Amino acid sequence: MEVKVLDINGKETGRKVNLDDTVFAIEPNKHAVYLDVKQYLANQRQGTHKAKERAEVAGSTRKIKKQKGTGTARAGSKKSPLFKGGGTVFGPRPRSYSFKLNKNLKRLARKSAFSLKAQESNIIVVEDFTFETPNTKKFINVLSSLGLENKKSLFILGDANKNVYLSSRNLKTTSVVNSTELSTYAILNAKSLVLLEGSIETIEANLSK
Repeated sequence: MEVKVLDINGKETGRKVNLDDTVFAIEPNKHAVYLDVKQYLANQRQGTHKAKERAEVAGSTRKIKKQKGTGTARAGSKKSPLFKGGGTVFGPRPRSYSFKLNKNLKRLARKSAFSLKAQESNIIVVEDFTFETPNTKKFINVLSSLGLENKKSLFILGDANKNVYLSSRNLKTTSVVNSTELSTYAILNAKSLVLLEGSIETIEANLSK
């Protein structure tokens, strides 16, 4: 699969890169994608929710009325879940929502996500670039040149590039990640993927195993 290489001004450089079909042109496995996204979102949950149950509520344990003869239901404690201020029945407790997935499935999910973006023609390859200092205005100009100023986009860098990352950090619709930090969720959450040339080799090396 051949893709034209653009410069940061959105113009063709006259070069093309060949994207590996085993990564960017497979039959997407939607169930693998679902599981990987589900795991990502589960890992974002803190799981610190807590409600006091009957045994944990502060209050007297004295029987609040006699057992018989009141004409109403029997009641043994003001901490009963039936009364205001009483304990919660089977309330939430602190827990971890994370679960394990094997590496092959996660690799398949990422390849499926890339293939879906390729099918939609939402992959752009740009030659490597950097900024001398963090500059959000320059990064916005890059987005404008690529026609992405009003679209959700994900820039994938080959190597850590602090200035490019800092230049994009204040932009709500754009994310910048290293090729080793990719997640299926991040790929699918973006409308367009912008691959810097230096990232392609790393992506294919990690996913073509």
